[in-house]
Amino acid sequence: MGMFKNKTKTCKAQTVPRHIAIIMDGNGRWATKRGLPRTAGHAAGSETFRRIATYCRAIGVEYLTVYAFSTENWKRSAEEVGAIMQLFEKYLHEAIDTMANDHIRLKILGDMSRISPELRALIAKTDEISTHYDGFQANICINYGGRDEIVHAAKAFAARCASGECSPDELTEDMFSDLLYTAGLPDPELIIRPSGEVRVSNFLLWQSAYSEYYFTDVLWPDFDEKELDRAISAFNRRDRRFGGVKK
Repeated sequence: MGMFKNKTKTCKAQTVPRHIAIIMDGNGRWATKRGLPRTAGHAAGSETFRRIATYCRAIGVEYLTVYAFSTENWKRSAEEVGAIMQLFEKYLHEAIDTMANDHIRLKILGDMSRISPELRALIAKTDEISTHYDGFQANICINYGGRDEIVHAAKAFAARCASGECSPDELTEDMFSDLLYTAGLPDPELIIRPSGEVRVSNFLLWQSAYSEYYFTDVLWPDFDEKELDRAISAFNRRDRRFGGVKK
């Protein structure tokens, strides 16, 4: 846990969640309100991600995980999907150029089977660079779905059992967690959803068992450092008992 000074209301030190996850929602509506194509909203949203990631690192967050493209988002128009993938490629090219200087880690989480070979090569490069550094880690979920992730992990465990490596009775929660895309990451303490929608949308279903949620009407491209401060302040007011009884 890190500490920071809340800039929105007081100077009282607040506990910063070790791991924050964000459903980056509202890009299309942000663009439509301005008479712009939806692709312009995604471009604006990617800049918001850069800014929020920089701020998270500055205030002591260790892990930031964002929901960028779901397994259901392939249903969108080919033009919109293509534009989003181009943004991913552009961002990863830029990240490769800066990761070494900034000593940050970048991980892409999700099912890579439908991702282009070019994008997979960039992802492999960021993975390799990330192995050389400790500290802040940004995770971008691409072609990700919580149910798909659980099915993927279940198949992996079933394959181990079929090969005789282990038996079904040996399965534990920790073992199953290690088969998820998020293996090695702590569960998020705080999950934020901008845009006014109040649902989890198939995001981190296993990992969010005891996460605190923060919902806001602010569309993702308009989400700023002050709004993140508000989310963290709300997190600090929660009574987290993890199924226990308050003493």
